[in-house]
Amino acid sequence: MNFFYEFFVHRTRLFLDSIRFQETIFALPFAYTGMLLAVMGLPSIHTFAWITVAMVSARTVGMASNRIIDRSIDAINPRNKDRHLPLGLLTLRYMIIVSILASLVFFFSAYMLNWLSFFLAPIALIYMLIYPFAKRFTWASNLMLGWVLAIAPSAAWIGVKGAFSFEPILLSCAVALWAASFDIIYHVQDFDFYRNYGFHSIAQKFGIGLSIILARILDILALCLLIILGYLMTLSFPYYIGILISMGLLIYKHMIISVDNLSRIGPSFFRINAYVSISILLGTLVSIIV
Repeated sequence: MNFFYEFFVHRTRLFLDSIRFQETIFALPFAYTGMLLAVMGLPSIHTFAWITVAMVSARTVGMASNRIIDRSIDAINPRNKDRHLPLGLLTLRYMIIVSILASLVFFFSAYMLNWLSFFLAPIALIYMLIYPFAKRFTWASNLMLGWVLAIAPSAAWIGVKGAFSFEPILLSCAVALWAASFDIIYHVQDFDFYRNYGFHSIAQKFGIGLSIILARILDILALCLLIILGYLMTLSFPYYIGILISMGLLIYKHMIISVDNLSRIGPSFFRINAYVSISILLGTLVSIIV
């Protein structure tokens, strides 16, 4: 019994903590939003279940591969040195095995949705594996992170319809801008570390003050795209209430962050961004079913 707990239960808990499994709530609501808009109603249990499995397994691969690829960087970064791989709480072999298993689950779930999802799944996976290297070469790494999360709504749309359209492109662009915005702010914390070790980010390229301004602009553009999407898809007023709530949350986020005060970049910062995606999902859901 102790053996089972140590090698399965305990390690699983450590793994989920290492990939911040609870933050799946960032991308999943936007995936569900893409799913609802594709159906313009409630999906079947089959579709809902496999889209959920696909999104969760894809994020697991993305986060685990990020931890694996960045393990040497995390070990020397004061902010990340207590992560599981640098501390030896999890082994590299274990992380690789779980990543491979999650990849297989992702491919199978895409296959269970439709052939187009299955054929496009490797492209999404390759992009998630390439992204962690971006900080070594380009200041646009924060923007590239935005597109990692932006895959979710378009992938869910394809998972429902087996075809592509301009509507999920608008939604994905909005998600990319929103995600890039909070990633820019999040990595401001690593400004000195990036400068000392030669890594790249928008803050490192343009400075902290200009980066925070750019993050605000990206959030404004994201909201504009969401409004355009609602107009083009003739969504009713609850959808726009969701946008208004998101706007209030984003305004609050930028009010608590400034060049002189970065201390609020923590759990509350992440919760605000989670509330944004949930607000859009709930607004979309109510708009469609009422």
